Amino acid sequence: GEFEAGISKNGQTREHALLAFTLGVKQLIVGVNKMDSTEPPYSEARFEEIKKEVSSYIKKIGYTPAAVAFVPISGWHGDNMLEPSSKMPWFKGWAVERKEGKADGKCLIEALDAILPPSRPTDKALRLPLQDVYKIGGIGTVPVGR
Repeated sequence: GEFEAGISKNGQTREHALLAFTLGVKQLIVGVNKMDSTEPPYSEARFEEIKKEVSSYIKKIGYTPAAVAFVPISGWHGDNMLEPSSKMPWFKGWAVERKEGKADGKCLIEALDAILPPSRPTDKALRLPLQDVYKIGGIGTVPVGR
């Protein structure tokens, strides 16, 4: 299925997880979408299979699976997006443990709300990516960034 393609050796799921980690994304939420399309629909076994496989991969790249919320959802039907779905009574909710504390919830919006804002080093010097450096005679070097 689509999950197998995404988690395969050159799959997009792997690529996005690795990219997120490489770019310094510290917190992750895994929304297991299209739960309405599983066989049977809203299958707990399929969710657990995907959770196990993704957990294994994100652990390899450097994430702590215990700090990642896994939420079974159906974006098409809105299941577990804004409120718990009656179609997945087996899903008791997600829970994360991280050094900043614990968090738990039942749906995707709660997982998003539980993301902690990163600390901003406002006491340190400004940093910005440089686009160009101009050497202007009589004035000096002018770094230009965005």
